[in-house]
Amino acid sequence: MTHNTDLNIALFERAKRVIPGGVNSPVRAFKAVGGTPRFVKRAQGAYFWDANDQRYIDYIGSWGPMILGHGHPAVVQAVQQAVLEGFSYGAPTEREVELAEEILRLVPSMDMVRLVSSGTEAAMSAIRLARGATGRSKLIKFEGCYHGHADALLVKAGSGLATFGNPTSAGVPPEVVQHTLVLEYNNIEQLEEAFALHGPELACLMIEPIAGNMNFVRASVPFMKRCRELCTQHGALLVFDEVMTGFRVALGSAQSVYARHLPGFEPDITVMGKVIGGGMPLAAFGARRAVMEHLAPLGSVYQAGTLSGNPVATACGLATLREIAKPGFYEELSRKAQLLMGGLQTAADKAGVPFCTDSEGGMFGFFLFKELPQNYATVMTTDNKRFNILFHGLLDRGVYIAPALYEAGFMSAAHTDADIAETVAAAAEVFKMI
Repeated sequence: MTHNTDLNIALFERAKRVIPGGVNSPVRAFKAVGGTPRFVKRAQGAYFWDANDQRYIDYIGSWGPMILGHGHPAVVQAVQQAVLEGFSYGAPTEREVELAEEILRLVPSMDMVRLVSSGTEAAMSAIRLARGATGRSKLIKFEGCYHGHADALLVKAGSGLATFGNPTSAGVPPEVVQHTLVLEYNNIEQLEEAFALHGPELACLMIEPIAGNMNFVRASVPFMKRCRELCTQHGALLVFDEVMTGFRVALGSAQSVYARHLPGFEPDITVMGKVIGGGMPLAAFGARRAVMEHLAPLGSVYQAGTLSGNPVATACGLATLREIAKPGFYEELSRKAQLLMGGLQTAADKAGVPFCTDSEGGMFGFFLFKELPQNYATVMTTDNKRFNILFHGLLDRGVYIAPALYEAGFMSAAHTDADIAETVAAAAEVFKMI
C-alpha cells in the first residue's frame, strides 16, 4: 500500500526554497533512493510519525544516538531539569566532569577526554592533536570510512597506492589534503607498503573499526592487529573513530570487541559522538594523559568551543550512559539485532534473493550480496535498483531504514519482538517483488 505524502511533499517544496536541497544534511533528501523525504513530527520509543501522522518503525534512531529509543523517561527528566537550570554558560560545570568521568570509567584506554559538539569537530581535533603530539604531518585514512566533513578528511583514493588524496568536495584545495593518504580497508599489503614508504612522516592512522558509512563492514582482526603493530613500530598514533560505534556495539565500545581477540589491544586516541550525547549535540575525543596534555591550555595544540560541555547536552548524555550501563542491557540489545538480521535473512532466502547480514551490539547492516563485502569497492557494486525497491517497499509498509545503500542500521532498547516480526513480514512481501 502507498501512503499519502501530500504534507511531506508540501513541506519539502517549502524547505527547498530556503534550505539547499531542502535538507540540512544531504542523505536526508532521499536523492539516492528517489521520492519524498518524511518530515518527522514527533517520535516516541521505537517509532516516529511524519507530517501525515503516519507511524514508522525507526531503524535509524537519529543515525545511532537513540540507543534507548526516543523519549526515554529518565533521559527526558534529566534534560527537563537541566533546561530549568540554564541552556548554556560558557563556563565549567560539575556535570561535564561527571560525564567525562563516566566515559573514562567505561573506556579505559583514555585517561583524559575533551568534550566538543559534533563528531566532525572531534575527529578534526583528534588529527590536530596527533600532529601536535608527534610533530608529523601525514595521516592514513581508509576508503569508505567517514570521519566528518573537515577539509583534510574529504578525500578519496588516488590512482596508485602512494598517491595522496584528491578532494571529494568542491571548496577543498588540493594542498589541504596533500598529507592525507587513502588506503583500501582490510588490505594488509597496502597498509604495510604505506608504512614502509611513509612511516617516519605519519602522525596517525585514523580508522572506523566497524565502518558504518559503507553500510556495515568490519575491520578484520588480522588487519586491526597489523594497524596496531605498525603504528607502534613507526611511532604513529592509532586513532579510533568511534563516533558511530562508541557505546553502540558494546559497553566498552568497538575497541573492547577487538580486545576480546587481541589481549591488551587499545587505540592511542578515541573519537566519540552520537550515543554519548543521547541525541543532543555532543561528542568527545580522548587519549592517555601524555597525549592529551598537548592540548591548550596545558599545551600548544589549540582547540576550543563556545558550546563545548553544554549543560543540557551533558545531562542528556550522562542519563543515557547510566541507563546503558545497567546489567544485561547489551545482551538484550544484541539479541534483538540478531533476531532482526536472522528474520531478514530467512525471508530473503525463501524468496531467492541474494542477501547477507552482520551485526554487533545494537548496530547492524545488510547487503544484497551472497557474501559480506570487505571494502568500499565491493560495496559500490551493489544493485541500486534492487535496494531502492527494498527501501520504498519497507517505507510503504511503515518501516524506516536508511535512505541510502551505504548506511548502517540501529536497534534500540525500545524495539519489541513484535516490531521486529512486523519488519520481517514487511520485508518478506518486498523480497517477492525483488
